[in-house]
Amino acid sequence: MSELLAPAKLNLALVVGPKRPDGKHEVATVLQRITLADTLALEPAPELRVQGFPEDTLVRRALEGFADLAGVQPCWRATIEKRIPVASGLGGGSSDAAAALRLANESLEEPLGDHDLHTLAAELGSDVPFFLNAGPQLGEDDGTRLTPLDLPQDYWIVVLVPVGERKASTAAVYEDFDRRGEADGFEERCAELHEGLVRGDLAALPPNDLASSPLAGELVERGAFRADVTGAGPAVYGLFAEESDAVSAQASLASRGDVWIAAPAW
Repeated sequence: MSELLAPAKLNLALVVGPKRPDGKHEVATVLQRITLADTLALEPAPELRVQGFPEDTLVRRALEGFADLAGVQPCWRATIEKRIPVASGLGGGSSDAAAALRLANESLEEPLGDHDLHTLAAELGSDVPFFLNAGPQLGEDDGTRLTPLDLPQDYWIVVLVPVGERKASTAAVYEDFDRRGEADGFEERCAELHEGLVRGDLAALPPNDLASSPLAGELVERGAFRADVTGAGPAVYGLFAEESDAVSAQASLASRGDVWIAAPAW
């Protein structure tokens, strides 16, 4: 049996533009792994089974697609130990799928190349390719054109999933964005994002175009130098220069939902 950690991600910025001819949206997003993580184990089995998680996941689709591309039978048992909240904007399903692809590829005598893995991952979802390679990355086009970034990693993270708040589907969130007509100014917001990256100033990155939350303001009041919603939400994060401030913020917000302290993960 082989296993991998499947880390959650934060969108440290998410700039959204107009809808493309393929129905997807132009985006520019800064993606950062964090230490909150699932664990995925893979071992040979008579047939494909995904266990340890009651809902169907991208892992099955990932392994079926991988087997078809590699010309092998999908004879694995994948076991998922979930820690990342489901449908929270933290990318747990995408990370699990990428971990499954990596483990399945490592099991081959002749592994698939990076291009084939990336293409398959992109077919599964826009966040999946990010989890195939280490380090923070800039996602552009539909989010799957990735560029490695050199970003500060010396901060602590408070992640809060508000109690009783259910996530709308990602498609519904984008439809609402389109109805608001907020794609105008995409180039200007992208320029702001790039300027922040050049300076290495996470606090200067533009806010999430898809979602906002008053909880981000509360995290700033408690000492976060940056706070925002990640992905399409509802998870909110705050970045803290001092661990003690993060611990204090976690304690003060414990009644507002599920709260974790994490750190950047490479």
